Formats: sequence, structure tokens, C-alpha cells
Amino acid sequence: MVNAGDMNGSGNLMDFLDEPFPDVGTYEDFHTIDWLREKSRDTDRHRKITSKSKESIWEFIKSLLDAWSGWVVMLLIGLLAGTLAGVIDLAVDWMTDLKEGVCLSAFWYSHEQCCWTSNETTFDDRDKCPQWQKWSELLVSQSEGASAYILNYFLYIMWALCFAFLAVSLVRVFAPYACGSGIPEIKTILSGFIIRGYLGKWTLLIKTVTLVLVVSSGLSLGKEGPLVHVACCCGNFFSSLFSKYSKNEGKRREVLSAAAAAGVSVAFGAPIGGVLFSLEEVSYYFPLKTLWRSFFAALVAAFTLRSINPFGNSRLVLFYVEYHTPWYMAELFPFILLGVFGGLWGTLFIRCNIAWCRRRKTTRLGKYPVLEVIVITAITAIIAYPNPYTRRSTSELISELFNDCGALESSQLCDYINDPNMTRPVDDIPDRPAGPGVYTAMWQLALALVFKIVITIFTFGMKIPSGLFIPSMAVGAMAGRMVGIGVEQLAYHHHDWIIFRNWCRPGADCVTPGLYAMVGAAACLGGVTRMTVSLVVIMFELTGGLEYIVPLMAAAVTSKWVADAFGKEGIYEAHIHLNGYPFLDVKDEFTHRTLATDVMRPRRGEAPLSVLTQDSMTVEDVETLIKETDYNGFPVVVSKDSERLIGFAQRRELILAIKNARQRQDGVVSNSIVYFTEDPPELPPNSPHPLKLRRILNLSPFTVTDHTPMETVVDIFRKLGLRQCLVTRSGRLLGIITKKDVLRHMAQMANQDPESIMFN
Repeated sequence: MVNAGDMNGSGNLMDFLDEPFPDVGTYEDFHTIDWLREKSRDTDRHRKITSKSKESIWEFIKSLLDAWSGWVVMLLIGLLAGTLAGVIDLAVDWMTDLKEGVCLSAFWYSHEQCCWTSNETTFDDRDKCPQWQKWSELLVSQSEGASAYILNYFLYIMWALCFAFLAVSLVRVFAPYACGSGIPEIKTILSGFIIRGYLGKWTLLIKTVTLVLVVSSGLSLGKEGPLVHVACCCGNFFSSLFSKYSKNEGKRREVLSAAAAAGVSVAFGAPIGGVLFSLEEVSYYFPLKTLWRSFFAALVAAFTLRSINPFGNSRLVLFYVEYHTPWYMAELFPFILLGVFGGLWGTLFIRCNIAWCRRRKTTRLGKYPVLEVIVITAITAIIAYPNPYTRRSTSELISELFNDCGALESSQLCDYINDPNMTRPVDDIPDRPAGPGVYTAMWQLALALVFKIVITIFTFGMKIPSGLFIPSMAVGAMAGRMVGIGVEQLAYHHHDWIIFRNWCRPGADCVTPGLYAMVGAAACLGGVTRMTVSLVVIMFELTGGLEYIVPLMAAAVTSKWVADAFGKEGIYEAHIHLNGYPFLDVKDEFTHRTLATDVMRPRRGEAPLSVLTQDSMTVEDVETLIKETDYNGFPVVVSKDSERLIGFAQRRELILAIKNARQRQDGVVSNSIVYFTEDPPELPPNSPHPLKLRRILNLSPFTVTDHTPMETVVDIFRKLGLRQCLVTRSGRLLGIITKKDVLRHMAQMANQDPESIMFN
């Protein structure tokens, strides 16, 4: 017998893996990353940089640049996300108004911007100016009458259809991943799943353009969720410029967590709420370092958006409110009722929307995404135009519903009957009886509420960018404003009732209907998404209403309790499960008394586990095993008889290692022995060169015994982000449990279809 080392001319068998080669350590599409391995690789990289930094000034400077690269990435993400959000806001304002008319002095001005520059605007008709003309005025020189109304109606529908068709066509042809909200997929990616192209440059470009088109079309959707996706695309782009993040999927996800915070920051003008949203709702792994960087990214993004000033009010907040009346303890009852409404609406929406989306996936309906978008847009535009509360953009509607009725308000909602002898200051107007305008507005709001509830169910999930925050808030704001007006009128007409007697005297300004709209908006958004802390912070940042935190908290908690009574899943978790993504939710509890042996593969009656031996298989044997199976990796044992575990080798790295060895190492042929030990095995004379693959072997794979409770196994998978763990008894390999096995077992225990988990 001759030692293989003697066959090598240099007397030393080449281990070509001593030098890294392309694609080692990367993952295949639709697979889960190994968090432990990524953490270990980053620790090794950091240790190497630290030791090298002591060798020279240049290496020390490189180590400083490496340390600061994270902050540079955050700065770039904040700048780009803020700029894109500002451009989207400006473009949406212009294109939304384009459906109704055009500015003659500068066609790129929105209605509001056009009339800002006019010197002929009166206070009573502040929205009318000669420079802005409706399409009927421009085309047939008529602003009133049936023919003008029909022409404006027709063009409104045509513009909406044009915008929607262009959006769905761009998504379908150039970037299929640009559709939807993006938050379910972002959550899944941050949990360690790979979806290549989802955060790519094409997705970023198409999502930004089509987001403007779909919001401008008047569909019942918002731009807030998709802005999180846009910001994460920015984060992914800048990560690819720094090897620290581009070569480590775990580190990249720290950047994406911070980018999600920047997305919410620019969506709502709420930097603190954005950080909390990323922490509470989106992120899977969120160390303290990421918290600070998220805060910095959100701050830069908010500052950039403020510099652009898309709202033209020199404020960052989207719906600035200024109420002049405090809330009273007796009002907690209607606030809690709004919380109950929000929870019920959230449950109704999730169940109906998931049922519709499942129907779309399993029937022929899913084959015609363009037709579906056109039909929903046509229905939306036809029904929305006659009602002034559904015709305008949803953001404008929410802003009006949140507003308090001051002396300068001209809204229908503020058409109260004034006392001619009133001499109070402008900011302290007492409660008054409702006028005809308020009653008309109540009917229109009721119709708008029903329409919004129904149409949003069918709109969310279509093959276009579609956010859910603003439609949910609109539903709650409409319900809240109607409840607020009802309580206000009760207090005015029945101020001697016991519930009003102690805090609402005649002639006092007791009830603020706008506050009820704000609370209702928070309740409905909480019912759909199941957010709590981040929701309350976003709402008070969004409105500037810091003193109304308690009503917001009461409504948010009530809506979550009510919604959770019907099902624990929020809309994003429901869509993750619908799509079969391998997302192990930290909030899910596993309380069943099963053991690892009940879940591991192979089970009784199945073929034995496919394994590699440490030094007795040839290259051809390994390639045959890879070809005949689709497993992500293989345990390595001493021998098939002993089944003593040595380590674990990833499928992708085996393929790449053998391919590169054939190219770079002479003498490696199909019958070359593959070995995973430190020293080569004893081989007969004239044997082909053996192939050493020890460097790709994970020598410390995570193992559990066959009697480990599944409750513990689930907890380990959650907290360590494992792809798989091996099951042993006294060091002898028995089986393997993958993340998919864990998720399928949990689904089975919850009486759900385990086959719905489709990816690894």
C-alpha cells in the first residue's frame, strides 16, 4: 500500500480549497440560509481584519473603512429612499389631479400647485383658479351641466384604466416581483430565505414607476407597504457594493432590516415608528447594532424627504392635526368600540382576501392578471367618481377626516349651524347642531365605507404594487368620523345625560370628531396587521397628536385582542402561508408533546438516509448520489456500518468543489477517492489522485437526540436560524430534521395542510 501523499510530485497533496473560489458559501434560489455558518464566517473575517490591522498603516486604514462601511451604507439608503419617496409623492399628486384636469400655466403642476401661483384665487373658492381647467372646460368650454359631467366622468375612467394597464403591463413584462405589497416577502427574506431578483435593480425601477401609476389610478391601495420594498431594494443594491455585505447573507439581512425602517420612515414621515415597525413586524434577527443603524437610516431618509417637501406644508408628517380640546375618560367607551370594529374589520378582510387570493391561484382567474386589473380598475372608477369622498385620493380623504372643524374650514363635514351671537375666539368653537351638509356627508361617508371595505378585498394581491396601510386607515377614519359626529350631536342635544353631565356643559367644545377618525384609523390598521407599539408611535408621529396616545393605545390593543380571538395571523403572515414560504414565526407557540423521532426522516418504511462516508466513496459515487437525490446536503459518517457522525456537507458546495477540482487539480477523475479527513487514506499503487474536501465539511453540525421534545427543536430552529439539524443516539446517526419538516409538522398539528409548505 502506498500513501497518496507520495504520488504528488511535491510530496504534499493539494487541497485546492485552501484558496476560496467563486460561489462557495452561496445559496441556491428558494433556499434558506444557515445563520450559524454566516455568523461564524463573519467572525472569522473580522478576526482576520483585526490581526492584519496591526501589520501596517494601510491595513489599519482598511480596517477603519470596513468598520465604517455599515454607516456609509445606511447613509446611502436613507438618501436614495428619501429621494424616491419625495419623487413618488410629487408624481402621484400630479397624476391623480391629471384625471380631472390640467394646469394651463405649467402642465406639470398639480391642482394645488397651480392655484398657489394664482393671484385670482378667492377664499371661498380656494380650489378654483383660471389657470386650472377641468377637461370639460378645456375640450368643450363647459364647466357645468350634464354634458360636462359626463365628459369629465368618461375621461376620469379612461385615465384610470390607462394608468392601471400601463402599470400591470410593466410589472408583467419587466419585473414580476414588483407586484403586491412586498412586506410578506421581505419578512420571509429577513428570516433567511433566498428569493433572487426580488430586491434587484429592475424590481426597484419598475416598482417605483408602477407605484406612481397604480396610486394615481384611484385603486383602493396605498404606497406605504411598497415603499418598504423599494427601500429594501435600495439596501440590497448598496449592500452589493461592499464585500462585507455582498458575501455574507446574514450581514446583508442586517442592512435590509434597517432599510425597512427607512421605508416606513419615508412612507409616513415617522422615523421612530419606522424603527419600531422593523423591530416588531418585519425583522427576524435584530441586534442592538442594527437598532442604531436603523435609526440612522430612518433619520437620513426622513431628513431627505423633508428637504424635498413634497406636501408643501414644511412639515414631515402626512396628516398634521391640531385639536384644541382634550379627550375625556367617558370617551374611552366609543374609542374601545372603534377598537372592536377594527378587530372585526381586520378578521373579515383577512379571511375574504385570502379566500379570493387562493381562488386566484387555483383557478383560471390567475391566468388573466391584466384583465383582472382592468376590470377592478373600471369598477372602482365607475363607482368612485359620483361620490366626492371616493373620487379624491385616499390620503386627501384621510387628511380631511382627521381635521378639526375650525372657523376657516369649508368642508361639507364642517357645515354646522352657527350661533349668530357667538363671540368666541376662532380656535375655541363650541359644539353646534349639524347642518344639512353634515347629514349629506354622513350618507356619502357610509356609502364610501361600504364600497371601500368591499373593493379593498379584491384589490389587494393583484399583479400590481399594492399597499394596505392607507386603505385600512381610510376604512377606520370614515367609521371613526361618523361615530365622532354621532357622539358630538348626542352631547349637544343631550348634555344633561349622566354620561355627559360632568364634562360637557352647554356652549363648550366637548367632542372632536377628527380624533375619533384618527382612533378608528389606528384600530383598523391594527386589526389587519396586528401591530401594537409601532402602530401607536406611527400614528402620533403621523399626526403630531402626542397627547392622544392613550386613546390610540386603547383602540390598538382592543382591535388586536378582538382580531386574535378569531385567528392569530395578520394579513402578512396569512399571505406568507398562502405562498408556502418557509417562515417560522417567532410569535407561534408549539405546545404539542411530540419528539424529534416523530418528525425526523427517514421514517419507518422509507429508504435509508443518504450519507457520504469519510474516505471510501469515489467522485463518481458522490456525483451519482447528487444526481439521484434533491437533498440540500448530506451527513458524513465514518462508514455505512458504524454510522458514526463526522459532519455535514452542503449539496451546492459539493457540486462546486468537484467541478473546480476537475478544472484545477490534475489527476482527479471519476474513480478518485473523495475523503473528508485531515490525512489521505491508504491507497493501492497507481491509484488516481484522491480529492480532499475537508474544507467544505461542517465539523460541528447541530444535533439533537431522538428523544428531544419537538417544542425544544422548534425553539432551536427559531432562535438559531437553522436549516437542518441531525438526530443521533450515542453519536450514531439516525435521521435529519429540516426547517421544512418542522413547518410541516407544525401545520399538521394545527390541522392544516402540511403540503402547503413548498420551499426549503
